Amino acid sequence: MKIKISNGRVIDPANASDSVQDLFVADGKIAAIGQVPADFTPERTIDAHGLIVCPGLIDLAARLREPGFEYRATLESEMDAAMAGGVTSLAIPPDTDPPLDEPGLVEMLCHRAKKLNRAHVYPVGALTIGLKGERLSEMAELVDSGCVAFSQSNVPVVDNAVLMRALQYAATFDFRVWLQPLAPFLSRGGFAHDGEVASRLGLPGIPTAAETVALYTYLQLAKVTGARLHITRLSSAEGLGLIEQARSEGMDITCDVSINHLHLCDRDIGYFDANCHLVPPLRSERDRDALRRGLIDGRINALCSDHTPVDDDGKLAPFSESEPGATGLELLLPLTLKWARESGLELVQALARVTSDPARIVGIRKAGHLAPGARADLCLFDPEEVHRISRTGLRSQGKNTPFLGLEMPGRVRYTLVEGQVMFGDSVQ
Repeated sequence: MKIKISNGRVIDPANASDSVQDLFVADGKIAAIGQVPADFTPERTIDAHGLIVCPGLIDLAARLREPGFEYRATLESEMDAAMAGGVTSLAIPPDTDPPLDEPGLVEMLCHRAKKLNRAHVYPVGALTIGLKGERLSEMAELVDSGCVAFSQSNVPVVDNAVLMRALQYAATFDFRVWLQPLAPFLSRGGFAHDGEVASRLGLPGIPTAAETVALYTYLQLAKVTGARLHITRLSSAEGLGLIEQARSEGMDITCDVSINHLHLCDRDIGYFDANCHLVPPLRSERDRDALRRGLIDGRINALCSDHTPVDDDGKLAPFSESEPGATGLELLLPLTLKWARESGLELVQALARVTSDPARIVGIRKAGHLAPGARADLCLFDPEEVHRISRTGLRSQGKNTPFLGLEMPGRVRYTLVEGQVMFGDSVQ
């Protein structure tokens, strides 16, 4: 289908462009921006006056809960949530049941996602079989099946010899390894940041050292092996400092932060709000502010939702017994806009952290930008419309978020995937 998107404010962070222009889509790709292509007759015109037109968002951490956890969410419900949030590409952590350690499982997930014909799915394969940290997965076969990287999700490898072998193997084939720094023994039995709030509430704490000790180990092993490392869901100022130091020594390392840790700190737990039970835990205001500064100046490369839908029963338990995680696909854009406004950041810079920058981390060359010939994955949103986050308004099956009841800027009006309108006035 040929589509003309007229009068929109077209923002392409990858090319640092921001101007009011028409955008033309043909055969699922960007045909042109500004001047109408030759022999182009639109079959549909979308009036984007007052809207921002940008690449579809790319989320580095979105649990779709299939296979194995369909009682928490389904592929259909979470794909609908992605479309409502303007998210057109999803990196999927391997902590499904069973984990994504078999080519057949990865192929099944990709097939299911493709059949639904919504967001693009990029599975992150299990670094070790069953995420048990004992035997390496068949990484080469998993890549052939569609995996873009390898991870343990939030299940650490206890045996550093196993981790070193995994990094050596990944480095040999230039596979990127995504690791979340959380030392198992320092974090064992903890549920909140080890600080004043945890002490007041009587919650066992997880010290910042649980992140830094693990991170230091990962960096040293990556230095020895030459592995390309991506650190997921950074949570502390000290952790960011270690990454800066590693980069100054020439290491190829990227990192991301979740929307929860960008906006919240341990004080937001209040009186045992289970929606704030997260992994890693919400840390101090000082840590939160350091992460915000790091995302502004590019020391932190990307912002992700860390989308983890949990059923109501999992969050109605006492804080220490509740399931960790928060839903986030539909909040990635509004919380990015909120951060940009609070930080005085230009939209072209803020949107880069959820479009072009994560595209580079995943290795997606045909999306995350608006150059002619790119895949026509687009998000059209009204930056001025404010809406209240509510359980009924969330399309995700998981209604668990600390931001319920708060007003957020930015409403997605249209989401296009490969030139097809998947969310908008004609498909709602």
